[in-house]
Amino acid sequence: MEEKKLTHLDQSGKANMVDVGEKPQSKRMAVAEGFIFLKAETLEMIRENTVKKGDVLTVAEIAGIMAAKKTPELIPLCHQINLNKVEVRATIHETGVRITATAKCTGKTGVEMEALTAVSVGLLTIYDMCKAVDKNMRISDIVLLEKQKNEL
Repeated sequence: MEEKKLTHLDQSGKANMVDVGEKPQSKRMAVAEGFIFLKAETLEMIRENTVKKGDVLTVAEIAGIMAAKKTPELIPLCHQINLNKVEVRATIHETGVRITATAKCTGKTGVEMEALTAVSVGLLTIYDMCKAVDKNMRISDIVLLEKQKNEL
C-alpha cells in the first residue's frame, strides 16, 4: 500500500502551494454542514425575527456565500477558484441551527474548502448576531459530507 503524503509540503517539509496546472478541468462539487446549539429562547427570537441585529438566518446564508468567495484570502495555500454556484441553507432544529453549504465549480481543484468556509462563517455570523442574548452557544460538528469530481 502506498504511503499517503501531505500535498502542501515540499521535500524539505516547507509549506508549498500545490501545482494544479497540468490537471484536467472537471466538474466539482462539495457539501459541508455544521451546527450551532442555542437556547430555546434564542431559537424563538430567530423564528419570530426579533433579534436586534436582524434576520439571522438570511444574514448567515449571505455571509456563508460571501465567505466561500473569499476562501483563498483566508486559507493560505488555497487556490483561487471560479465558483459556479454556492448555496447556503440555515435551518432551525430543536436545539439549534444547522447550516449546509454546497459549492460547485468547473476547475482543476476541489471546492471542499469553500463549502467548509461557507458553513464556518455562517455559523460564526449566527453567533455574532445572537451573542447579546445567548451566552452558552456552541458551534459543533463542522464536517465535509460529500465531494464529487466528474471529468468533462
